[in-house]
Amino acid sequence: MLGAPGAGKGTQAERVARERRVPRISTGEILREAVSQGNELGKAARAVMDAGRLVADEKMIDVIRERLRQPDAAGGYVLDGFPRTVRQAEALDGLVDGAGSLIVVDIEVPEETLVRRLSTRMICGTCGTLARPTDKVCGKCGGALVQRTDDSDDVVRERLQVYARDTQPIVEFYRVRPTFRSVDGDQTAEAVAADIAAALASVTGGRS
Repeated sequence: MLGAPGAGKGTQAERVARERRVPRISTGEILREAVSQGNELGKAARAVMDAGRLVADEKMIDVIRERLRQPDAAGGYVLDGFPRTVRQAEALDGLVDGAGSLIVVDIEVPEETLVRRLSTRMICGTCGTLARPTDKVCGKCGGALVQRTDDSDDVVRERLQVYARDTQPIVEFYRVRPTFRSVDGDQTAEAVAADIAAALASVTGGRS
């Protein structure tokens, strides 16, 4: 699942994973958990993430390689937040070689919409769950909502610049493939979900 920060790929990836009964693998959540635990990965990632930059390719490739080896990923998975560079995309081809088709969905959203979404969204300060616009407290654990450090206005713009420089090129990397689909993310979450379902069906022939 591809898309700029704020495109809604996490929400949509979770939905697809739930409907298809496969794990959603979010590199953002993996990194935030590592930061909260203060382990080696978390210490290396914290300063980079807070500045809106990307964690080094080789580190992220190692994280995904290890995660895909876990038993729950054997029957398929939804990747959210990986790959983010062409180097990572090339590595992913090697990781999934022979394991099935790699379907790529890119959620497209105008920059002005992304800035507005990111500057106003909240997450749970306890468990890190992304809040819905109507939430007053975390819908998962009841914790207080806070703004992510990488969602401040200056960092938002830095993140979008990083995306345009490092991540947008992977859209072109995948665009020529018959399993690539692009959907309009500047609409309601339900409408985006319907478009994604149609996109997936067009690749798989309607198979779940």
